[in-house]
Amino acid sequence: MIELLEHLVSGFPDWARQAIVALAAGALGALLALLVHGVLFRVMHRLASRTSSLSDDIVLKHILRPTRWAFVALGIVLAARQAPALKDFWDSISGFVMPLLIGWIAIAILNALVEAMTLHADISVEDNRRARRRRTRLAIFGRILTFVIIFMVVALMLFSVPGVAKVGATLMASAGLAALAVGAAAQPALKALIAGFQMALTEPISIDDVVILDGEWGRIEDIRTTYVVVVLWDQRRLVVPTNRFLEETFQNWTKTTSQLLGTVMLYLDHTLDVAKLREEYTKQIQAHRLWDRRAQVLQVTDCRENVLEIRLLMSAKDGPTLFDLRCALRESMMDFIRREMPEALSRRRLLPLAPLDVTPLEITPTPELVEMMARRPA
Repeated sequence: MIELLEHLVSGFPDWARQAIVALAAGALGALLALLVHGVLFRVMHRLASRTSSLSDDIVLKHILRPTRWAFVALGIVLAARQAPALKDFWDSISGFVMPLLIGWIAIAILNALVEAMTLHADISVEDNRRARRRRTRLAIFGRILTFVIIFMVVALMLFSVPGVAKVGATLMASAGLAALAVGAAAQPALKALIAGFQMALTEPISIDDVVILDGEWGRIEDIRTTYVVVVLWDQRRLVVPTNRFLEETFQNWTKTTSQLLGTVMLYLDHTLDVAKLREEYTKQIQAHRLWDRRAQVLQVTDCRENVLEIRLLMSAKDGPTLFDLRCALRESMMDFIRREMPEALSRRRLLPLAPLDVTPLEITPTPELVEMMARRPA
């Protein structure tokens, strides 16, 4: 076909003939490559649809676009053998195109593997500690490897330029100064990258962990190489630098387990019947659906001038459940005290408990007092 086209345009100028042949060869090669790619992926999609796993569907979805362009590049390479002008053009751009396509395919495969492995780490179950750790490692290592792939692709694209290699050789002669300059300029990026590795290895936090940071309660939504996104209880997002979780103190309520203990403090009168209140508390907490049956204690923890301090200790499977349990029992216990034990409500005593025996004073009048009373106006 290429020979037929060359015969048809034999009367054209040399530059026009070469351009037409190159364009036709490139277009034909790209069309054939797209046809082969479409047939191949249609067959692969049919095979994947017959399996129960979603992993193969995820891989095909991610590699569809990069492999399509890779097939186009392959078709152009094969067509370039028949068209010298196309071969010269391809040789001039292949140093940029090939690393870009290879890097794109590598990142697509990496993202597909991370997404497929994430499917097997279900964090919707009650005991999801292991799944959250797995998701965290996948997210951090996936982003680090993506950064490495992009860095290598850019390096290969730059080294395809002849002048870059010479510049690199010149810089190697002053490697000490260059290392200092690069180290100073890239310190934040390197620090963030090292912090990402530390986060993946030491695991101070994981995806969906409950943390207390700056007095705010929230969950870890996303972990990046440079920052962490924390969803607060009111759905605000707190963006925190990654190295802060490695250098500063914070609370992690789900580091080893999500189970927690909590307290409710009541301040009641000294006349309180503690045994009766303890019996009612035991009855209420044992019947409550949010209690996980690990801990339940009622204790008098302090005796102050006007009140007794009563502590209700309870347990729940996680932080949000514990908060709801504390609120519910605080409300129900105070309602019981108001209805059944009103004398136990705290109060301030302004009068003595028993009347005082007060004897009237006897005043003996003196002449001065009589005279003063006589002078008082009526």
